[in-house]
Amino acid sequence: MRRSGLFGILCGVALLAGSASAAPTTLRMAVTDIAGLELLQSQYGTFRDTLSKALGQDVEFYPVSNRTAAVEAMRAQRVDFVLTGPAEYVVFRKLAGARPVVAFSRPDYYSTIVTLADSGIRNLQDLKGRKVAFGAIGSTSDHLAAAQLLADAGLDPQRDVIATHVDRNIAWEALKRGDVAAVALGYRKLTIIREKEKDLPPGAFRVIARGPDLPNDVLVAGSHVSPEELALVRKTFVEHSPELVAAMLSVGRDDQKYKGVKFLPNVDDADYEYVRSMYRSIGRPQLAEFVGD
Repeated sequence: MRRSGLFGILCGVALLAGSASAAPTTLRMAVTDIAGLELLQSQYGTFRDTLSKALGQDVEFYPVSNRTAAVEAMRAQRVDFVLTGPAEYVVFRKLAGARPVVAFSRPDYYSTIVTLADSGIRNLQDLKGRKVAFGAIGSTSDHLAAAQLLADAGLDPQRDVIATHVDRNIAWEALKRGDVAAVALGYRKLTIIREKEKDLPPGAFRVIARGPDLPNDVLVAGSHVSPEELALVRKTFVEHSPELVAAMLSVGRDDQKYKGVKFLPNVDDADYEYVRSMYRSIGRPQLAEFVGD
């Protein structure tokens, strides 16, 4: 009786331990283009809640001040998943061994270079020696991809043009005044700023270069996240895509960058080789830091 009683107690302890280990864990998530918890809650709170319900696990935000803080948090295993852009992904991969989970495919996500239609500038070679306004340093569509367009046309983006980095509205006004010869803009941003233009008609502007569709924003997992957990999150995006998309779009954003988004679970590291070529074109082949931080 004593042996059987002891056996029963041990079995009970084992079952309790098994149940504890099987209990859902809390997943920690960051978003690199949002600084601070308050803004993160307002912009992605509905998405977080929807993802948590679909997973059957708690998902909590891990606010970061910038991209460098996000990659350091992932290296220290303080954050499990990070939503980031393509320019950031390649650095996350290099420094933290991040793995792509699901891509956020955005329509019309490519770079353009715009001039005044009556400027006499017809192609990228005409920009040699002239001033070109790029967006924020390190922006995929407003800086890096546009620099790659110049490089693909045989120009050195660091030496053959006079680069300046300013807010897109300031750059647009500078283009109209003739202070810069061209402006680099993501296509969606171009359509927004052109629709708001009051002084000149759309025909007053000429797009002299359009890039290919860019690699997508991507949810990445830290190297410490188990393959099973990664697969579960990926599966959840596939099976609950409509409600997760609706949650992404439930908060109005000026740029509406995720309007028309589709989740792609077959994302691969090789999809981001074009981004790596951008870093090489601006003289940063090491991929060891975020440009602009």
